[in-house]
Amino acid sequence: MDKETQKLFGIVDRFAHKKIVVWGDLILDEHVYGRTRRISREAPVLILIYQHRELSLGGAGNSLQNLKSLGADPIPVAVIGDDTEGQIIIEILKALRIPTKYLFKDKTYLTPLKTRILAGEENTRKQQILRIDRESRVPESASVKEKMRQALDLALRDAAGLILSDYNYLTVKEDIYPKIAPRARKRKLPIALDSRFRLLHFKGVTVATPNEPEIESALKREVGENNELLKLAGKEILKINQSPALLITRGSRGMALFEKGKPPTFIPVHGPTDIVDVTGAGDTVISVFTLALACGATFKQAAQLANFAGGVVVMKKGAATLTPLELKQAIIS
Repeated sequence: MDKETQKLFGIVDRFAHKKIVVWGDLILDEHVYGRTRRISREAPVLILIYQHRELSLGGAGNSLQNLKSLGADPIPVAVIGDDTEGQIIIEILKALRIPTKYLFKDKTYLTPLKTRILAGEENTRKQQILRIDRESRVPESASVKEKMRQALDLALRDAAGLILSDYNYLTVKEDIYPKIAPRARKRKLPIALDSRFRLLHFKGVTVATPNEPEIESALKREVGENNELLKLAGKEILKINQSPALLITRGSRGMALFEKGKPPTFIPVHGPTDIVDVTGAGDTVISVFTLALACGATFKQAAQLANFAGGVVVMKKGAATLTPLELKQAIIS
C-alpha cells in the first residue's frame, strides 16, 4: 500500500463519531409497487394491482443516512409538518439512531412527499411510470427563523462540520446563514453547500458541490463537455461565492476540483461507466467530502474519497449508502 493510499485510509478511520450538522430539507420518499393488469376501459391508462409500498428518507435525509452509514454522527436541523409524513420521518430517524431534538413542527407546512409509482408483471423488474410530488415551502415567519437560528447555534457547538442541503423547500434561510456562518468559520468548521437553485446565494461556504446542469443554471450559460468553458465557470463561481474550493460533479466524466489560486484538478470517474442509478449520488459526494475535511483531509484528498464513494453508490439501486469498508475497498480496487 503506497503512502497516499495509507493517508486516505487514515482519513476514513477518523470518520467514526464525527458530528456533522445537516441543515436542509427533509423529504419523505414513497415507492408504491403494483402488478400490471390491463388497460382501463375508462381511459387509455394501465390498471395496477397494488402490492406494497416502501417509505424512506429523501432530500437532506440521504446525507444523514450516508453519514450514519460511514460511522459519523449526523445531526439534522430542519422543519417538518405537523402531519403523518413528518411523524414517519421522525420514526425513521429514531430507528437509525439519528437525533431529532433539532427538528420542529410547523402547522402551516406540509412535509414534502415524493410518491413514485412502479409497475410491471409478476416476475419482471418494476419500472417507474409516474411520480407525484407534494410540495410546500417552509414559512418565512419570524418565529420559524428564530427557532431555526437557536437550533443551529446549539447543534453547532460541538460539531465538526456543516452541510447545507437545499432542495428548494426553503429550510435553509438566506437571512439566517450570515448569522451562523461566521461562528462556524471562526471554529474552522467546513461548510459545504448542495443547492439546486441557489448555488450563488451563500457567500463564504468552504465548498459547493454542484453538478454541471446546476452550474449552467446558476451562470445562465451552457458549459457542456467543454473543459475550457468549465474552467471559466469554476473560476467565476469561486469568486462569486468567495470560497476556497468548488467540486463539480460530471457524471461519467468524473469530477473537477477548483481551489483558489490553483489550476483545476480533473478526476476521472472511478469504476465502470455502466451506471445503475445516480439517485442520491450527490448526497453521498457532499457527505464524504465534508466528513473528510472534518477529519483533516486536503481538498484534493476529500475529492478523491468523494469520487471513490460516488463510484460505489451509483452501482446500487436507489438512494444508496456505503460503509467505510466499501470505501476502502474502492480505494484499493
